[in-house]
Amino acid sequence: MAVASLHVSTHPLVLQRLCILRDVATPPPLFRAAVADLAMLLAIEATADLPLTETSVTTPMGIARGSALVQRIALVPILRAGLGMVESTLRLLPNAQVWHLGAYRDHASLQPVMYYNHLPQHPELDLCLVLDPMLATGGSAVAAVDALRSHGIPQIKFIGLIGAPEGVHTLATAHPDVPIHLAALDEHLTPPPLLADDPPEGYIVPGLGDAGDRQFGTG
Repeated sequence: MAVASLHVSTHPLVLQRLCILRDVATPPPLFRAAVADLAMLLAIEATADLPLTETSVTTPMGIARGSALVQRIALVPILRAGLGMVESTLRLLPNAQVWHLGAYRDHASLQPVMYYNHLPQHPELDLCLVLDPMLATGGSAVAAVDALRSHGIPQIKFIGLIGAPEGVHTLATAHPDVPIHLAALDEHLTPPPLLADDPPEGYIVPGLGDAGDRQFGTG
């Protein structure tokens, strides 16, 4: 699909970790490790355009010119699945703040329910990275960006692992200026179930199942 704000990684290490995530036989410890690795790899790609300022450091052999980040950044994981993406991203951006938003999808309406919002009242930031493994319907992502916009955040990027065309379209339509960074864009969302054994509605196909359950062993 042609969406200007969408960036799907083709990095070999991203594709290899993605295969681990999809495998139904991957146990929670390996699943969590793959989520962390992917978050770091995607964060590297998502931050490739960060502005820099010139600086200098003293080496054992003299003075070297270098670069320093100038933007004030916050990581915003969407609870609970986004938690697994924080630590490795924070290693790349150790001075970043970490904010939290809690949202779940109502399985009847497929609409997001925001149950936790712990954003500063008067943030002084330049960029927020929203972290959520799955961009399915896109409702939670839009709600998160809406909340950040209401707090005056000037620049927002979304980092996810797997997205569905429906979710990408929803987020890109609501917020066309928010770059979307994914490891994979999958086929579609599951339709409403017709039989008792059918999967629930609104899950990404082929996807990886429920990212929160698989990270924390609650599935």
